[in-house]
Amino acid sequence: MTNDSATATATGPARAVASAALPLPSGRWELDPLHSAVNFTIRHLGIAKVRGRFSKVEADLYVGETAEDVRVSATIDLASIDTGNADRDAHVRASDLLDVEKRPTMTYRSTRVSGEGVDWTLEGELTIGGVTRPVPLAVEFGGLAELPVEGAGRHAGFEARGEIRRGDFGLDFAPGLLGDVVKIQLDMQFVEPKAA
Repeated sequence: MTNDSATATATGPARAVASAALPLPSGRWELDPLHSAVNFTIRHLGIAKVRGRFSKVEADLYVGETAEDVRVSATIDLASIDTGNADRDAHVRASDLLDVEKRPTMTYRSTRVSGEGVDWTLEGELTIGGVTRPVPLAVEFGGLAELPVEGAGRHAGFEARGEIRRGDFGLDFAPGLLGDVVKIQLDMQFVEPKAA
C-alpha cells in the first residue's frame, strides 16, 4: 500500500479508485462503528441458513509505507451476538454453547497483506477462548469518500469474506443441529487520520 495523493482524492464510489496500490495515507485509521458490521452465516439442520451479527466490535488499521507495514487488529464481544431472536441468542451465550463467561471475546491479528487495486488478501490469526488458528480473508477495497459532515473527514471502505470451522476452536457443540462451517462477512469503514 502506498501513499498516492493523485489517486487518493477520489470522492465517489470506490470503483473510481483504480491503481496498482491501495491509496491510503500512512497512519492509524480508526473504525467507524456506525458504518461497520460483522456478519455471519451458519447452516441449521443442514437445510437452511441462520444469519447473525456481532454488534460490538473494536478494530484498528495501521497503514505504513508498504503493504508489509500494514497491520489490522480487531476485538469482537461475543456476548453481542444478534440472530434476530432474543431467546436463541441467550441460549447461544450460555455455558453449554458459546459460553461467553469463559470466552468473552474473539480477536484477530493480521500477519500479512497482499494484493493490488481493489482485491487484497488479509492473512491473520483468530483467537477464541485461548485457541488460535490462521484465518485468511478475501478483502475488496471499496475506495475513499468524504463523509458530508463537517470535520468528519474521508472514509475508506472494505468488504472482507472468509470462513472458520467451529471444531477448530473447540466450539463443536450441537453437532447435527448446527453446521461446522461459519461464513463471515465484514463490512468496515475506517476514518482517515487527521493531519498533524
